[in-house]
Amino acid sequence: MIGGGCSDGVVLLHGIARTSRSLNKIETALHRSRFTTLNLNYASRSKPLEVLAADIAPDIARFTARTDGSIHFVGHSMGGLLIRVYLARYRPPRLGRVVMLGTPNGGSEVADILQRFAIYRAFYGPAGLQLSTQQDPALRALPPIDYDLGIVAGVGTIDPISSFLILPRPNDGKVSVERTRLDGMTDHTIVRASHPGLLRHPAAIEQTIAFLRDGRFAPASA
Repeated sequence: MIGGGCSDGVVLLHGIARTSRSLNKIETALHRSRFTTLNLNYASRSKPLEVLAADIAPDIARFTARTDGSIHFVGHSMGGLLIRVYLARYRPPRLGRVVMLGTPNGGSEVADILQRFAIYRAFYGPAGLQLSTQQDPALRALPPIDYDLGIVAGVGTIDPISSFLILPRPNDGKVSVERTRLDGMTDHTIVRASHPGLLRHPAAIEQTIAFLRDGRFAPASA
């Protein structure tokens, strides 16, 4: 979906096993802040990240061609990893800023356990295996971060088993705060929201827009 009226554009990438609808609330807030958006669907469960990056490249190229200003990126969970892979190969000439919400940059211990089961491997596909803490070669080969990157981590949970028995604390029920961090990031902030809740939490949305505008998170919520 495309909308808004600002010269800057924002590409939105959802997490694994989700759709662009999961980012509708953030997209609406971006429109109110006068950003133009491209909220993409992609085959998150059927292909590895490097193939998914090639799949989304033509849509982003067309969006970039009709956008006058900078091209920013916002990704939830695995969507943030896809941004990293995409930018390493198809970086737009007017790259702006990047925000990741609950992205497992260091993998997730939950994925470590679940990938042992055939039902997980069948449902989440090749990209699901790339979420392990045993870093996938495609992610390990990525260049250092050389763009403005803000990371929002959650510290709420709707899954007490994962939160208290599997993941290091603090965490959002799927990813620990520590594993959201990435060398070279510009700023990092924590919001009291679960992993899926980051998509709807007012503070997470406000911080996303603050970083896209100013290159830093608002101190009141840090």
